[in-house]
Amino acid sequence: MKPWELLGEAQTPDGETQALMRQDDEVVILASGRPLMSSRMHGSKEVLASLSCGHLARTDAPVVLVGGLGMGFTLRAALPRSATIVVAELIPAVVDWNRGPIAELARHPLKDRRVRVAVNDVLVTLHDSARRFDAVLLDLDNGPHAFSTSGNAALYRDEGLVAIRSALKPAGVLAVWSARDERKFEQRLRYHGFAVEVHRVEGD
Repeated sequence: MKPWELLGEAQTPDGETQALMRQDDEVVILASGRPLMSSRMHGSKEVLASLSCGHLARTDAPVVLVGGLGMGFTLRAALPRSATIVVAELIPAVVDWNRGPIAELARHPLKDRRVRVAVNDVLVTLHDSARRFDAVLLDLDNGPHAFSTSGNAALYRDEGLVAIRSALKPAGVLAVWSARDERKFEQRLRYHGFAVEVHRVEGD
């Protein structure tokens, strides 16, 4: 077994270090030394996109927001159903990684002409996008329970849900990836008028 190879490092707004590492055919992103995501575990990303974008076949020129680029798997899975996808990614280095050393993992989704990259906070993109999106996919940290960037938590509080409702078209869909059950967040969604469905994915 080969030793882990450091491919890149980046700083989060909280001052934590994210490291891009590779060993044999596995790539991982570490947040201050803790595993944040792995190239071997991305099946739930495809499910997130397919469930949330399944209705878009009946939509004329659908526009989708993907919050968080990660390794590009969610973006790749959303592409077949979308006319335009905006990817909001807070850390510029993550965009660079997806154009460089890990571009092949998700088959170069950033090269697709339908993709627009916004290097900023997802919340900023939402505030600037009234009634723009047919679907909003949030694939950040470990979900509503912030893991690597505490600022992401605002997306899952009242402020963020109001911004999401304002950015969605009337029949729009919000999809949220989470590493665990989040009952309080489900309640908050219902309070803000969302009809909630929970889909559990076995394995990844």
